[in-house]
Amino acid sequence: MTALVPSGSASVHPHVRILEAVYADLLRLADFAAPDIVLHPAHRGTDDGRVLRGKDAVLAHERNLVRATDGTLVMDTDHIVANGYFGAVLGTLRASRPRTFAMPFCGLWRFADGLIIEHWENAHAPHALQQFLAPPHPADTQG
Repeated sequence: MTALVPSGSASVHPHVRILEAVYADLLRLADFAAPDIVLHPAHRGTDDGRVLRGKDAVLAHERNLVRATDGTLVMDTDHIVANGYFGAVLGTLRASRPRTFAMPFCGLWRFADGLIIEHWENAHAPHALQQFLAPPHPADTQG
């Protein structure tokens, strides 16, 4: 079992450092991802088999998240824990565009050979997150 260790400690597992870097800048995920990484998006349904496969698809997903918030997306982390196989991150996703938004999240990660091989995005209310990130619908002009 891996205990939580303060971020400034020298005995922090290297995977904690990777997750700190990723949550500070989501686009850094490409620096630590295996070429065949698998991502399970937060907006998936419980019976939805939708996953993203490969570094390019995962990086495009992260870029779209940042773009959907006009670059205001911040992943505030409260706790990061990791060992040689898994990582877990608890925090709050925040954005100020297209409107102010905040939602708790839990990111789960799987590692192999020092690289991220799988990630499960978990938002407290996936449907609300999907609505927030959806492009605005043009106003109904019929009439």
